[in-house]
Amino acid sequence: MKSDATLKQDVEQELYWDPALDARNIEVAVHDRIVTLRGSVSSCAQKIAAQKAAQRVGGCRALVLELDVPEPPPGARSDEALAQAIVSALKWQEGLDEDSIQVEVERGCVTLTGEVDWGYQRHAAEMLVSRMRGVVGVMNQIAVRANEAAADVGAQIAAALARRAQREFAGIAIDARDGIVTLTGTVTSLAEKRAACGAAWSARGVRSVVDHLSVA
Repeated sequence: MKSDATLKQDVEQELYWDPALDARNIEVAVHDRIVTLRGSVSSCAQKIAAQKAAQRVGGCRALVLELDVPEPPPGARSDEALAQAIVSALKWQEGLDEDSIQVEVERGCVTLTGEVDWGYQRHAAEMLVSRMRGVVGVMNQIAVRANEAAADVGAQIAAALARRAQREFAGIAIDARDGIVTLTGTVTSLAEKRAACGAAWSARGVRSVVDHLSVA
């Protein structure tokens, strides 16, 4: 098991190694294998890149993000122009129906509302918008339509996890009721935790995923 000092060094090196990330204003703190990133980044996309970089490092039990994204400077793209760009991007995104998602922008903060058929569509819309220039933050209020036909959603998720890596996900228990999936158990890394939640969101009929997974 890594010490806090070793884990801190590994996270710092991963942040600086990532060519898509400017980590000069990010400070790393580790206590009891819980990693905290503090400081500021230039965009919401940079914040996501920092999150993913830290999650790639083995030995991290949990991740806390305290990274600020500054508001766009005067003369930057207006909220109206940003909203138009987001609507256009959603229109061209494969697998998304732009008419089912509504966009509101205020000082670079984007709120997404509406309804979609699949959980992965909800996640895809958020990731697409988060990576756009000028976005300070994203509030995802998109709902997933209930699907009464998806009664075997728990079995679908279990099968998906088994296909991907049976050994790593063998300790995960799945409880699916009324489109709400609760995952409990233990995984070995934050990357496995994210993969398990992603598999749950990919099943038809899932409206919400409750993550009670712990990292060993």
